[in-house]
Formats: sequence, C-alpha cells, structure tokens
Amino acid sequence: MPTNNAEAGGGRRGTLAKVSLSSVSAAMAEASTYPLDALKTRLQLHRSPGGAGGGGVIRVAAELARDGGVYRGFSPAVLRHLMYTPLRIVGYEHLRSTLARGGREAGVAEKGLAGGLSGVAAQVVASPADLIKVRMQADSRLLSQGIQPRYSGITDAFTKIIRAEGLLGLWKGVVPNAQRAFLVNIGELTCYDQAKHFIIRKQICDDNLYAHTLASVASGLSATTLSCPADVIKTRMMNQGKEGKALYRNSYDCLVKTVRHEGITALWKGFLPTWARLGPWQFVFWVSYEKLRRASGISSF
Repeated sequence: MPTNNAEAGGGRRGTLAKVSLSSVSAAMAEASTYPLDALKTRLQLHRSPGGAGGGGVIRVAAELARDGGVYRGFSPAVLRHLMYTPLRIVGYEHLRSTLARGGREAGVAEKGLAGGLSGVAAQVVASPADLIKVRMQADSRLLSQGIQPRYSGITDAFTKIIRAEGLLGLWKGVVPNAQRAFLVNIGELTCYDQAKHFIIRKQICDDNLYAHTLASVASGLSATTLSCPADVIKTRMMNQGKEGKALYRNSYDCLVKTVRHEGITALWKGFLPTWARLGPWQFVFWVSYEKLRRASGISSF
C-alpha cells in the first residue's frame, strides 16, 4: 500500500510539473509571437471581398502599428494560455495513454481524438480570457479614431461584460471556439506527435532540436489549414457584443454571410500571419517544453 501511495504521489507531482513547465513554455511562445496574433485578428475582422493578399497584410500591419495595438490584449492572452495549454497538453497525454490499451502505441485516429477532445475541454475553460483578448485587440482600431476603447484592462472587461451580457456572456462564441480548438489541436498535438516519432523512427535524426523543429513546422501548417475557417468565424462572433444590432445570429449565420458577401477565400483570411505565428509559436513552445521536461527528468512528449 505505501508503494501505491508513493506512485500516486509521484504521478501527481509529475502532472503538476507538466502543468508548470507547459505554462512557462506557453508564456514564452505567446510573448515572442503575439504581434502576429494581433495582426491575424485585425485581418479577420476586416470585412472586404476576397481574402487578404500581401498588400492587404502590409497595410493592416502598418495600421496596427500606428494604432498602438501590437500588444493590446496581451494580458488576457497569457491568462488564457495559463489555463488552455496545460489542460490540453496534460489531457492529451492522459487520453493517449488511456486509448493505447495492451501496451501498444496509440494509432493516428486515437491520437486525433485525444487531441481534439483535450483541446475542446481546455478551450471551454479558457474561453472567457480568449473573448477578452479578441475584443481588446479589436479595440486598438478605436484609439486612432480618438474613440475610447471598450475596456481598460482584464478586470474592467470582466466586470463590464458580466454587467452588460450576463455571466454567460463570457462564453460568447464558445461553440466556434470549441470547433476551432478541436481542429487546431488535431493539427498541433497529433501532427507534432506523429511527425516527431516518424522522424525518429525513420532515423532522419534523433529526439533532438532538429526533430522538434521539423515536427513543429509540420504541426503549425496542419493546424493553420484545418482551423483557419473556424478561427475567422470564432473571432467575428466573439467580437460582437450586445451594443447595437448583432451582425450574426449564430456561427452558421456568420459562416453563410461571410462566404456570401466576401467569398469562400474569406474563411482563410489571416492565413499567412496565422501560419507565420503558429510556426514560431510551435517552435518556441515545443523546443523549450521538451528541454524543460528533460531537465526535470520527465520523458519526452
């Protein structure tokens, strides 16, 4: 019995260590790539026919810098990742082990299910922080027009949203948010896991920086392609409050109106900055997380 208690304690300590290490790595990745996330959000909120070409990206980036919105919404973004990333990383590993019965390695479909479900659970918990981040990023446009932003900070945003929209208002857009999380975590977690083990199994390289870099690039591209349409819908749904007439009744209405008025390519608005962000984000996160795990005596992801 003492042995079982010791193992349980070790398991709890291991889980807490993974939570702490993934939080640190996520904060580092978020800080280094946040300007690209702000650019992606501004592009997705920009309503014009067709997708955003190179000229549109440069123009919107210049507007963002001029408005002083590069790091606006950074605090709720970090708060989100302190909840979101540990839950999905630890949840994925737990589900992967649970689905891999009989000592065998989990298959691609099982890993995909583990990634999707862990992402949904984590995003539902972190959705209020994501909502505030999106609205504060969107408000950066108001500053250049001499208009007071809706929120002065995280606490002010929480208070005003609850007062105007009720407690459930913090979960506005949670459905497209969860849909995006399902897809993006299949791309990020499952693809990274599969790509890294494929690289090692084919002896392209050992379990090192090179393997982590290649796997992170593959996961970033996969996650961006799968999640960008849901991300556009999620961003637009979360940005609209109760002030005035809402543009969209629900996620499906937003999807239909976006495609009807702006074309199918509008669903991939912000693709380049999203991929440009996810690539470096994945690199910083996975490389630092794998190094921290190794330094802490925890096996590779």
